[in-house]
Amino acid sequence: MDKIAEIPHWLQTTLIFQGLSGEQLKTILEVAQLQTFQKGTVIFKQGEPASGFFIVKLGRVKLFKVSVTGKEQILRIFESGDNFAEVVALDGKPFPASATTLEPTDLLFFPRQAVMDLLYQHPDIGINMLISLAQHLRHLTAVIEELSFKDVPQRLATYLLKLTPGDPENPGDRSPSTTFVTLDVPKSQLAAILGTIPATLSRAFYTLKTEKLIEIRGSQIELLDCDRLQVLSQTLKQSDSL
Repeated sequence: MDKIAEIPHWLQTTLIFQGLSGEQLKTILEVAQLQTFQKGTVIFKQGEPASGFFIVKLGRVKLFKVSVTGKEQILRIFESGDNFAEVVALDGKPFPASATTLEPTDLLFFPRQAVMDLLYQHPDIGINMLISLAQHLRHLTAVIEELSFKDVPQRLATYLLKLTPGDPENPGDRSPSTTFVTLDVPKSQLAAILGTIPATLSRAFYTLKTEKLIEIRGSQIELLDCDRLQVLSQTLKQSDSL
């Protein structure tokens, strides 16, 4: 509890609890549980009974689904300040996906019944939670669009542009045409994010390199022409072979 008591100001910066008073936050922290996980720890599995929702205090968590053939699709990676699993905190149904830590991680856990009590006591939390759910829905809609309408090189171009400073939707917001970015996940994880396999991802990197759009230096990627990458990322899928 001492550790939890140290973080009310940080909690005010999170989407779910922003705008709440110090007294409200004190009440909320009384039901919060600080949980610490090592890298690679399973937080919950798809189909397990609902228990509550989480906010990432430190570290990163991947939310993913696995097909019957064993192929993994990463739905999202959550970082400090992000909340996840609030859907099950509301409907009480089993977790629709699995979650695992990507590095040593501290989470604030809010049990489902406590969450329901908080929603009755503090309607502002309910509004913030609706906003959060809307953001998650927009993200999942974008994931479906990427998987349905773009091939792997196009998905890779989109991902690399999102790592650059500025607004990925506004090319003019980027300063230089040549930019260095560092991959924030191993390539095996990146393949799962992009809905493909490592071998296909390697071919996509080779394609962008051959087209003189990027240079590869380990985990650091030099984007040689952000404007052309932007055009590629917005192009409709050329074929379904990838």
